[in-house]
Amino acid sequence: MNETSPAPVVQAPVPRKTPAAAGGGTPSSAAGQRVAELLQRQGALVVLLTVVIVASFVYPTFGTLDNARGVTVQASFGAVVALGMTMVIITGGIDLSVGSVFALGGVLAAWASQWGFLAALFVPLVVCGAIGLLNGFLVARAGMAPFIVTLATLLGARGLLLAITDEGATTYLIPKGSAFAELGQGSIWGFGYPILIALALFGIGGLVLQRTSFGQTLFAVGGSSDAANLMGLPVARTKMLVYTLSGLLAGFAGALSAARLSSGVTIVGVGMELDAISAVVIGGTLLIGGAGSISGTLWGVLLLAVIQNLINQIGELNSSYQSVVSGGFLIVVVVAQRYLARSRRTT
Repeated sequence: MNETSPAPVVQAPVPRKTPAAAGGGTPSSAAGQRVAELLQRQGALVVLLTVVIVASFVYPTFGTLDNARGVTVQASFGAVVALGMTMVIITGGIDLSVGSVFALGGVLAAWASQWGFLAALFVPLVVCGAIGLLNGFLVARAGMAPFIVTLATLLGARGLLLAITDEGATTYLIPKGSAFAELGQGSIWGFGYPILIALALFGIGGLVLQRTSFGQTLFAVGGSSDAANLMGLPVARTKMLVYTLSGLLAGFAGALSAARLSSGVTIVGVGMELDAISAVVIGGTLLIGGAGSISGTLWGVLLLAVIQNLINQIGELNSSYQSVVSGGFLIVVVVAQRYLARSRRTT
């Protein structure tokens, strides 16, 4: 009986992995992901440059150096506040108290200026930093919701402000020609000190966020507090630090504003927390935390300031239209962020 030999086994050739396959996607999908990430981070800069170029052609006075100086000086105070807000939001939090803390810092600086430069700077930093520390303690250690905590300190800071000024009846003045007044009114090559201070703070903030372990911890905490805890990161301490920093920067910005105005104005800062949040979100920082950039916040602040200036240039519109335009920008940016995040997940 003839035995039949088994049929030869034919092995299918193993396909070689291309570089794109080894990386988990095609070159086009990787490029799409990079574009989506770039738009999320620098979209505000693109819009800002477009608006500035178009407005310079339409309104000749808009593109002048004097107008640029005016816009940047006015934006510098809000920029310092938004810098602290950026770090808070990256950790997944929110700080609604910065507007009241800003006004309180200005009044305290004007009140303390009678004792000299150091007192005018030191007093608002101590008090406003303490408010930020209280926010951080209640959020990080007591586990309370940031919205509720900072809403309470918003009311508390505004109440303290009214108590110091006799319900707004007393306005403290900063001595003319003093070193503290020079801090807000002085300039180099026509650019005011507040502009230079804001740029320096943003430069430091960018380095801290991108080049230090503390900055990377902020992103980790914002991405997932539980995961950050499992990694052994100091989640509670980090949250306390960012809220303290937010209070310090808001108080410092208020002191700078008071030095600029030569007085502690009690009605400033109303709604500033919403402007700061808008600038941060327009700049590409996600409200849910875990992603954001300092440079994006700067472009967001400048974009809102340019919009306000354009409304003034038009003349037929009042300043209330800035809120309408800012709200529209905010809605568009949030929708775009959701779309870009979805695109990055699917590519």
